[in-house]
Amino acid sequence: MSAVLQIDGLNKSFGGIKATDNLNLSVQKGELHAVIGPNGAGKTTMISQLCGSQRPDTGRILYAGRDITTLPPHKRAHLGITRSYQITSLIMEMSVIDNVALALQARDGHSFRFLRPARSLSHLRDKAMDLLGKVDLTAKAEHRTKALSHGEHRRMEIAIALASDAELMLLDEPMAGLGSHESMQMVELLRGIKGQHTILLIEHDMEAVFALADRISVLVYGHIIATGTPDEIRGNEAVQHAYLGEE
Repeated sequence: MSAVLQIDGLNKSFGGIKATDNLNLSVQKGELHAVIGPNGAGKTTMISQLCGSQRPDTGRILYAGRDITTLPPHKRAHLGITRSYQITSLIMEMSVIDNVALALQARDGHSFRFLRPARSLSHLRDKAMDLLGKVDLTAKAEHRTKALSHGEHRRMEIAIALASDAELMLLDEPMAGLGSHESMQMVELLRGIKGQHTILLIEHDMEAVFALADRISVLVYGHIIATGTPDEIRGNEAVQHAYLGEE
């Protein structure tokens, strides 16, 4: 396998606090790579640097061998990188299918035809329905978005992420705020798209992480202390001491 994402020596400080501290990480093509760590470990800062909303002080980020360290977010998106909750805001007054069709229209680079809703274009509607099927929301296609539950909104965000047809998906805590049943639904959803995209997953739900990840990296105080398979991470004494032992 080849590395889709390579992070070399990433540093980012806020005042005297090092949010990322000589951070190194490699994500292989087609894998689901989870990053875990305690609150304040630097996960949010790391993913913000990967999507381009924050620029590192030093270090570099390579995507498919290309240095993207200074590229703005929209140019990273054009290259095939998408972040779950930053792709688009859900438009609560619109229907579910209209939200997804609009994301497809944006991906295709069409101008927004406000007098002709995106879903009226048959190829966009068909593709939107296909994506809603993947996230088990076909029955809710015509519902107004604001009528859906929090868990259904999270699944809509995955559908919109899939609409971008990105090679690399940055998923920032997709289980956040979900109940046990909705978390199980999300795990099954992510299991279903595993291998079709390269996924970097930031997540606190350890049960979900160990069920889904091909490899796991543990981030503590801004740097990776261990990377390995789920079994290797479970058995790592440094990880037990720094993180898993407190869970």
